[in-house]
Amino acid sequence: MLDDFIHQQRVAYFSMEIALRNEIPTYSGGLGVLAGDTVRSAADLELPLVAVTLASRAGYFRQAIDAQGRQVEQPALWEPREWAQPLDAKIAVSIEGRVVWIGAWLYVLESHMGGRQPVLLFDTDLDENRPDDREITHYLYGGDETYRLKQEIVLGIGGVRLLQALGFEVRHFHMNEGHSALLGLELLRRYEYPPEDLRPGDLPYDIPRVRDLCSFTTHTPVEAGHDRFSYAQVERVLGNFVDPATLKHLAGEDSLNMTRLALNLSEYVNGVAKRHAEISNTMFPGYRVHAVTNGVHPFIWTSEPFRKLYDRYLPSWCHEPEQLVRVDCCIPDGAIRDAHGQARQALIEQVRGRTGVALNPTAPILGFARRMTAYKRPDLLFTDLDRLQAIARQRPFQVVLAGKAHPRDEGGKRLIEQLHAHASALEGIVPVVYLPGYDMEIAQALVAGVDVWLNTPLRPFEASGTSGMKAAFNGVPSLSVLDGWWIEGCIEGVTGWAIGNAAGADDGDARALYDKLEQVVLPLYYDGQDDPAGWVRVMKGAISKNASYFNSHRMMRRYATEAYIR
Repeated sequence: MLDDFIHQQRVAYFSMEIALRNEIPTYSGGLGVLAGDTVRSAADLELPLVAVTLASRAGYFRQAIDAQGRQVEQPALWEPREWAQPLDAKIAVSIEGRVVWIGAWLYVLESHMGGRQPVLLFDTDLDENRPDDREITHYLYGGDETYRLKQEIVLGIGGVRLLQALGFEVRHFHMNEGHSALLGLELLRRYEYPPEDLRPGDLPYDIPRVRDLCSFTTHTPVEAGHDRFSYAQVERVLGNFVDPATLKHLAGEDSLNMTRLALNLSEYVNGVAKRHAEISNTMFPGYRVHAVTNGVHPFIWTSEPFRKLYDRYLPSWCHEPEQLVRVDCCIPDGAIRDAHGQARQALIEQVRGRTGVALNPTAPILGFARRMTAYKRPDLLFTDLDRLQAIARQRPFQVVLAGKAHPRDEGGKRLIEQLHAHASALEGIVPVVYLPGYDMEIAQALVAGVDVWLNTPLRPFEASGTSGMKAAFNGVPSLSVLDGWWIEGCIEGVTGWAIGNAAGADDGDARALYDKLEQVVLPLYYDGQDDPAGWVRVMKGAISKNASYFNSHRMMRRYATEAYIR
């Protein structure tokens, strides 16, 4: 099967996590889902890609919620053999002065349009390795800093070597976040100058040649969010892999900053939204950070009722999502309402099946699903419970929540507990349901079945965000803080609604949220029961103005023309 993919040059796409399907827990959230959508669009568009990631045999974790509303982490084990084919090639890397062998599994991602893309899942769980080394590729984002560094050695250095051993001819390397930046060091070693060609003070590697081979997508708008390793730790784990002076020149004098390393070894660098690119240019002066705003995969995130609707009226939408700009004039309002009604009923049934809670079939549903952490502010909606109840007494609404907190994020875990406490306090006035075990299946039901998608990050920490884009494909408008992609996607009253403004004070966001909900969103929804044209107009606006643009087909075409082909 591998022979199907090594006959032509490919772009090697490196990502610590990739969401391939719901049954394969090799993703934790947005970064992995974006990577999965990237590979899916490459398959649809038949762009020659090979994706490189870790097998993560123990996954991230499966989430349960106890009686007190506390998150409980359970193992998310999976068996690669059930979904992927083992490959014969193995390569070795040096970790802590010993040989660690790396093998790979081949997963073939097949597009519904007939395209196919190879995904390599790297695995150190081999008989040749000692027990602790066999676990390097087990836990996604698990362990301590040393464990993380070992994983990044396997992904970056091991990735370049194993691609070569398997016979792939790589024309370009794309690093999705800085986890794989060590691939640049392996390329430096490949393009080392002969000693006799060096003059005193010269760096011993052909850095321009390596830069020309690499692109880097950064996702983190705060300096503290980038991986760093002390040079003492790097020397102990990796050894003197490249010339120390070169490493400090590229990765920072004080510590190995993986983002700095990726920036210095990539000719093309991009942020994941226009605002994020601006912030990154400020964070990293001297570098040119382009903006390629994220997108989501058209087919995978569109519910079955809307797929059928688009197939009927806009048959080429899956390959050319820009055709969705014609939704306003081509699809009847009643057909939009009917498709959403089917998706809504599917969500109601899933909520009942998972929690036993029967949602009101007529009251609007607000949806919020994110990684549960402080800057996402999942509790903003519950800042003033008295006002929230007063709004609901006038015009009833209900809320469906979902999301995991990282096992070591105690603040995020407390937020989940607090959300359950708020749900209890609002019982009888505002139905609030928390769906445990947030995964792709739950996300697909939520973004299609709710009536309004809520997003409340603390500015400017939302680099992009993609869940609102997924909702747009299903005619669901967003009610969101102006950060990340929503600065570009929000046309007030047309695609959804803004909470506050892009430069506003964060301490006024709760009041702005309540005002917009009480005075604009809920009145429009309830008026729509007698005259539905107003609400459907916003649904169509979300599709025609946002889904038509904020999709991974457009994103991949930009990467191909601006980053890969230069």
